Amino acid sequence: MTPLVGIVLVSHRAEIALGVRSLATEMAGGRVTVIAAGGTDDGRTGTSYARVLAALDRAATEAGVLVLPDLGSSVLTARLVLGERPDIRAVLADAPFVEGAVVAAVTAATGAALPAVARAAEEARSISKF
Repeated sequence: MTPLVGIVLVSHRAEIALGVRSLATEMAGGRVTVIAAGGTDDGRTGTSYARVLAALDRAATEAGVLVLPDLGSSVLTARLVLGERPDIRAVLADAPFVEGAVVAAVTAATGAALPAVARAAEEARSISKF
């Protein structure tokens, strides 16, 4: 079986990351590895370098991994982690957190390559709800 692009969700709250992970995983039929990295190591609001690094290691495949941060320091933390792991083929997506995660997971489930998964997540910004 050809490896699928993995996804890492970086949020300031564990509950948000886990909820979006659940939705994206379900929408992708359970075929894609989606790992949540939310909150600090002691359960507070914020981002954890260690959690993001562990999530990146778990989600990375030969096809690559898409990293989707929610806002602010999650972007900075994700960038720091990615800088420390140049051996992992990863893309940091500038995409809406919920919609981007769902579209990325569904696209990854089709076997799409990392650039296509990243593009789909970023294009989710223009999907109208009405």
